[in-house]
Amino acid sequence: MTMRHGFALALLLPGVAQAATETPLATGWRFVKADAAGAETPDLDDRAWTPVNVPHSYNAEDSGVGGAKARGEPEGVYYRGPAWYRLEIDHQPEPGKRYLLHFGGATLKADIWLNGRKLGAHQGGYAAFRVDATDALQPGRNLLAVRVDNSRDTHIAPLNGDFNIFGGLYRSVSLIKSDALAIDRLDHAGPGVQARTVALQPRRVTIDVAVAVRNDRATPAQFTIASRIVDAAGKIVARHVAPATLAAGAREAVRQSVSLPNPHLWEGRKSPYLYHVVTDVVEGGTIIDSQSVPLGVRTLTVKPDGTVLLNGAPYPMRGVNLQHPTRFGRGPIVTDAEIDEDLAIFADMGATALRLAHMQHPQRVYERADELGLLLLTEVPLIDDHDPSDAFRENLVEQMRELIAQTGNHPSVALWGIGNEIRKSDAASNRILAALQATAKALDPTRPTTYAHCCLEDSDPIAQHSDTVSYNRYFGWYWTKSEDIGPWADELHAKLPGRPIGVSEYGAGASILHQEDPVMKRPESNGYWHPEQYQTDFHIKHWREMKTRPFLWSTFVWVGIDFPSFKRNEGDRPAINDKGLVSEDRKVRKDAYYWYQANWSDAPMLHIASRRDVAKRTQRVKVQVFSNQPAVELRLNDGAWTRVPVDDHIASWDIDLAKGENRVDARMQAGGTALTDAVRWIWTTRP
Repeated sequence: MTMRHGFALALLLPGVAQAATETPLATGWRFVKADAAGAETPDLDDRAWTPVNVPHSYNAEDSGVGGAKARGEPEGVYYRGPAWYRLEIDHQPEPGKRYLLHFGGATLKADIWLNGRKLGAHQGGYAAFRVDATDALQPGRNLLAVRVDNSRDTHIAPLNGDFNIFGGLYRSVSLIKSDALAIDRLDHAGPGVQARTVALQPRRVTIDVAVAVRNDRATPAQFTIASRIVDAAGKIVARHVAPATLAAGAREAVRQSVSLPNPHLWEGRKSPYLYHVVTDVVEGGTIIDSQSVPLGVRTLTVKPDGTVLLNGAPYPMRGVNLQHPTRFGRGPIVTDAEIDEDLAIFADMGATALRLAHMQHPQRVYERADELGLLLLTEVPLIDDHDPSDAFRENLVEQMRELIAQTGNHPSVALWGIGNEIRKSDAASNRILAALQATAKALDPTRPTTYAHCCLEDSDPIAQHSDTVSYNRYFGWYWTKSEDIGPWADELHAKLPGRPIGVSEYGAGASILHQEDPVMKRPESNGYWHPEQYQTDFHIKHWREMKTRPFLWSTFVWVGIDFPSFKRNEGDRPAINDKGLVSEDRKVRKDAYYWYQANWSDAPMLHIASRRDVAKRTQRVKVQVFSNQPAVELRLNDGAWTRVPVDDHIASWDIDLAKGENRVDARMQAGGTALTDAVRWIWTTRP
């Protein structure tokens, strides 16, 4: 490819032909949960199969079955095996066009046929993928057949994990039509355009735009690549234009350097300002293809002392882990609005960052995080176990390539995660981590990497590959007591003074049905009694220890929302990990959620804790109110208001309950904001 820079912009006021279009393939599918012989052939009679819409998961209804080996029980059993999807497509292909089938996600592996012709296969359950259907697509009736299999495969990550692997075509499927000369959407199913902030100065920033272009025509092509930066109001604020030529059948990357004057920075929660980079392929004065990607002008680094710098200024990374989005009874079939709901919950809490565990999440998660200013740590599914084979390592490297290609334009993405809790330190482990680290740095040198370490020595070699390291530590839940998180961190920091260390997981189970105030002892982690008050006390102690240690580059609560896990039978029901700050149905924010809101949010708040512990066991009780204000006012049973100071975000008030039903009210005034809260408690000496 050859390009001449400085081409006159006057030539780029073109008309628009039909650029790439995307047609959803959502309805009309037929499904069978079995390995049906001959299902790829167009003439198979599938009338007895089940009609379904896609997205679809064949594990939506069996996600509530759990069991814990730690309790001597068999693990929960849900279907892990093959299934088939078939769809008739009525289509009239146009000459000179290319047709791609897009799959948003299929767990864990998929094989695709069109009209009996195999188009390709994909191994990995959490990234999008595409196959070229041009040569197989025919006028009139077409039969698309997809075999999906979520069974364990030693060559495909993940091999293990504390979560369900929901099988199916659980994200959208569509047909993309483009010109034969187009931006390359087969490049690991990314947009084909990557935009990076490479030089940030006070009054000007340089944006590196890489455009992958392919010419599937039989003849060479002469065209123009035009990129423009569009601000939030839709105004063009910078552009780059240059002509190019590309040989028949060739694919090459075009690099453009775009200078943006007086940039409005993407500043996290403070100001998540978004531009867009729009890139056009122009031929004969007409746009024949176009692609738009988000751009947040920002830089992010992690210093050796643990300080995170966003645009050169210190920025705290504190928040929660989010498991792959699910809803009970539907598994991973979630709407954009439901994803927005999840992220809003933790934006309201005052989180500045989220760790997306333990795999690539739906695109909407990254889009919404861009808009809310939430920094993301996103990682490949190297979890617990690994296989020493080259095939397993190569599969993980491919999943890293997909993750970066598909999410790398999002300013919210702060770090690439190369793994989580590898339980064995051997040559194979280190080869895998070294390969993932090298891949991430080669594809995106602008972002640091990290690894979530557990279960081996803190300084084990497997924790040394990434630019930063964080630790999954559960003091006070699985072992010892909550306050031990602080001395552990001090000791590790002294041992690794030049290594950025963080806490990637810490948490305790809590059932909103289990109430014990005050809690007398640490519950059994795999037991049935998980009182909410213990989780609250756990997080109070942990945060008080961690907030005084600025060398911790990040802290992430495990976990934001209760989620399904077939390995568990603990708390108030089987097949659930109940360490969430929010209940699985999103209806209840547990008391510990409000403790963090009091510490992290700038918006005035107050919350009376232990509100669900209605039947009190003693007459004298301690009222505990979380707030980010200097004082709150409290009263019992419509008595006089008492002003109670807030000490480190908690106001404590000892009261004696009357027999029968009692009401405790709280109120506060912060500027022009008046807030109130109330609880109803009952004390009786007889059942």
